[in-house]
Amino acid sequence: MTRYIVSRVTGAVLVLAVVTCLVFVLFELLPGDAAVTVLNRGGASGAIPPEQLAALRHELGLDRPAGERFLSWVGGLLSGDLGTSLLSGRPVGDVLASRIDNSLVLALVTVVVMLPVAVVLGLWAGMRVGGRADRGLSTAAVAIEAVPTFVVGVVLIAVVALGWRLLPAVSLVPVGTSPLRRPAVLVLPVVCLVAALAPHPIRIIRARAAELAAGEFVRTARSHGVGGVRLVSRHIAPSAVAAALQPMAGSVAGLVGGVAVVETVFAYPGLAQELIGAISQRDFPIVAAAAILIAGFGIAVYLAADLLALLLSPVARRAVLTGRR
Repeated sequence: MTRYIVSRVTGAVLVLAVVTCLVFVLFELLPGDAAVTVLNRGGASGAIPPEQLAALRHELGLDRPAGERFLSWVGGLLSGDLGTSLLSGRPVGDVLASRIDNSLVLALVTVVVMLPVAVVLGLWAGMRVGGRADRGLSTAAVAIEAVPTFVVGVVLIAVVALGWRLLPAVSLVPVGTSPLRRPAVLVLPVVCLVAALAPHPIRIIRARAAELAAGEFVRTARSHGVGGVRLVSRHIAPSAVAAALQPMAGSVAGLVGGVAVVETVFAYPGLAQELIGAISQRDFPIVAAAAILIAGFGIAVYLAADLLALLLSPVARRAVLTGRR
C-alpha cells in the first residue's frame, strides 16, 4: 500500500514538472513580448526605437537566453518565489492573491453543491432503472452535458436575471469584499457550473448503482429483509461512488476551465480576468504562476480521488495489495 501511494505521489510530481516545462516552452512560442506592450501602453507612437526596446528588454531580463531564464524561474518556484510582474512590478503572489480568493470561493461552493447532487441523483436513478424518473433524468443529463457552459450561462442571465429579475445578471463583488457576503451573486454562476459538470458523474453513478442493484449480493440482502436507505447506503452507495470518483475528480478539475468561462460570462472578479489580461500583455510570470497553480490543483484532485477510492472500495485495496494495480 505504501509503495502504491509513493508511486502515485511521485507520478504527480513528475507530471507537474512536465507541465512546468511545457508552460515555459509554449509561452516562448507566442508572438510579441512584454517590452513592446509596456512601451505601447506608455504612450509610444509609431515605430519603437530599437535602442529603447533593447534597453527595456534588458531591464526586464528578456534579453537573456531562454535556458537561463527558465532555470532562474524554476529556481524561484522551488524557493517559493513566484516572481514579479513584468508590467506592474508587483510580486506575482500579491497580484494573484487579490483575485484567487474569489475564484476559490466560487469553486468550493460549486463542489459542495455538485457532489451531493451527483451522488443523490445518480443513486436515485440507478435504483429505478427503466422507470419514468430514470429515463427523464438520464435524458436531461445527456442534453445538459451537450450544451456549452457559456450557453447555459447566457440562458440563465436571459431568463432568471433579465426575464424574471430574481437574481443579478452580473456577479460584481466590491474589492476587498468576500462573495459570501453577497450570496445572490454566486447563485447563477454556481448553477451554471453544476449544470455543466454534474451530468457525467450522475450517469456513471447511475450505471454502477443499476449494475449493483441487479447483482446477486443485493438480491440476497433484500431476501433477508434489508432494503430502503440501509440497502443503498451500506451495499450500493460505497461501490457506486468509488466507481465514479475519477469522473467526479475530472469534474472538479474541470472547474478550472468552467470557472474561467463563468467568470467571463458573469463578470465575476476572479483569477480568469487577471490571467486573460496577463496573456494578452505577455506578462509571463503571472501566466506561468497561474498555470502551475491550476495544474497543481488538477493533479492534486486526481491524486486525492485515487487515494479515496482505496478507502471506499475493498476491491481496489485488494488489487493494490496483491500487486495487480
